[in-house]
Amino acid sequence: MTSKVTYQGKPWLSSYETGVPEFIDFEDIFIADFLERSVRRFPDNTALIFQGFKVSYRELDTMVRSMVACLRGMGVKKGDSVAILLPNVIPCVVAYYAIMRLGAVAVMNNPLYTDRELTHQFNDSGAVLLITLDLLADRMVSLREHTGIKKIIYTSIGDYLPFPKNILFPLVGKRKKMAASVAPAPDVYRWKEVLATHAPSDFREELHLDDVAMYQYTGGTTGVSKGVMLTHRNLSYQVQQLTSWFCGLTHGEELFIGGLPLFHIFGLTTALNFPVTMGAGIVLVPKPQGAQLLEAIRKFRPTFSPLVPTMYISMMHDPAIEKTDLSCIKGLFSGSAPLPVEVIREFETRSGAVIAEGFGMTESSPVTHINPFDGGPRKAGSIGIPISNTDARIVDLADGVTEVPVGQVGELVVRGPQVMKGYLNNPEATAEALAEEWLHTGDIARMDEDGYFSIVDRKKDMIISGGYNVYPRDIDEVLYEHPKVQDACSIGVPHAHRGEAVKAFVVLKEGETATEQELIDFCSGKLAKYKWPVAVEFRDELPRSTVGKILRKDLRQEVMGQTPSAGGN
Repeated sequence: MTSKVTYQGKPWLSSYETGVPEFIDFEDIFIADFLERSVRRFPDNTALIFQGFKVSYRELDTMVRSMVACLRGMGVKKGDSVAILLPNVIPCVVAYYAIMRLGAVAVMNNPLYTDRELTHQFNDSGAVLLITLDLLADRMVSLREHTGIKKIIYTSIGDYLPFPKNILFPLVGKRKKMAASVAPAPDVYRWKEVLATHAPSDFREELHLDDVAMYQYTGGTTGVSKGVMLTHRNLSYQVQQLTSWFCGLTHGEELFIGGLPLFHIFGLTTALNFPVTMGAGIVLVPKPQGAQLLEAIRKFRPTFSPLVPTMYISMMHDPAIEKTDLSCIKGLFSGSAPLPVEVIREFETRSGAVIAEGFGMTESSPVTHINPFDGGPRKAGSIGIPISNTDARIVDLADGVTEVPVGQVGELVVRGPQVMKGYLNNPEATAEALAEEWLHTGDIARMDEDGYFSIVDRKKDMIISGGYNVYPRDIDEVLYEHPKVQDACSIGVPHAHRGEAVKAFVVLKEGETATEQELIDFCSGKLAKYKWPVAVEFRDELPRSTVGKILRKDLRQEVMGQTPSAGGN
């Protein structure tokens, strides 16, 4: 029977639930248009909730238009790159939509990154202005001289808090390391001051859907981190794909948990653009750990949430789960890494809600596959089926072109309107990733007879730790800088809370001695903390191929209790 099933036959279509089309009649509108539509339809609905402070859609629109005026006044114009270095706070949302409306290019950055990592992204993107947090502002002022950034706007966690938190915050914020004084410096501005001094502007830049809207970076350091060019069409069509897929949700009536970091494309798309398009409210959770997520559920009774596996696991392990009524939740979306089947079952039993697992990558805005949400069959452990207007197939690992028979493993390639324009300043990598309109994911997968896809391994060796992408080469390069290290190779190993964590294998130079903690400490200041190895194993030598390449896969197989395969290249 398998031989009769083909990728071109799209066997997955039979699992589409009623109302989900194979092809969407896309509206050619921009992300900023979706916000304006929700403002018109639901002006008094809550758009954002932060620590209990609520912002309506009308108020959000006013803030966005004031920030448009501010950025224009600071000389930002169409095509200029504006960097955002913020956790999930209200100014992050406002700044993003202002950049979209202005026709500038948003560059979302991880606040946990080190100066080394941020310098690369600021310079590669050509950022001219930075919006950040007071806790980071002095660091960024010092870093500015090594970049093309001219102006910095900083906000504070205390800028938007309800009574009495707004009264107490100035008294306790600094003591609890939630606020910081910022030293005076040229071209450094306070967020609330510039917002208050700029009247809302109706300016809208003339744009084309194929203009670049964002540079979204894939990873951490120079030589590895690539700026993915996502267009306005990518973002607009992707959110329309999600709206079509989750057709059981109602415009103007839902409340999302905004726990996924908005600086990550999964969070930006599913926890911001998607709910704003729906006219839904978003509960912003800057520290999305079990206790904070459960508190948000108890206080605000959200109806839908996209989360990553570590968030589900941390909630299930938190004692507060026993006093949290999850029945408000209609459904959940899980991505970035496999979600253990037992976690799915227990969470669904407690909540009565459906968890739809899916798949995506930065280069595809990010979603390409999701399990059916409301009525179609779900296959736990799979990434589901291609969403509307999305094709997928499995090709030979060697040539990247020849389709392998259904049921066999190969590289997953995808095609759809959500696929990137290419990599910024990197035509070679673009040509490698995009071949005849097909995006090569680098993931080893298979498709079954029903059209459901499953990820078998990651061809590119990427580690997903706590929902963050970690590239082994990032860690390897830093360890090679240590004067005692001769060889280094990092892999992902199972971790109870993060899903995966980094383990490094190290060969020291002859006559040298070092401790595990010494090498872990060496990563401080050079890598974001979640990239640090949790373990370092010292070896006399590392496995190599016939041409001298360290065989990362052999180390991984060894750790997993498998026998390393012979050969390799």
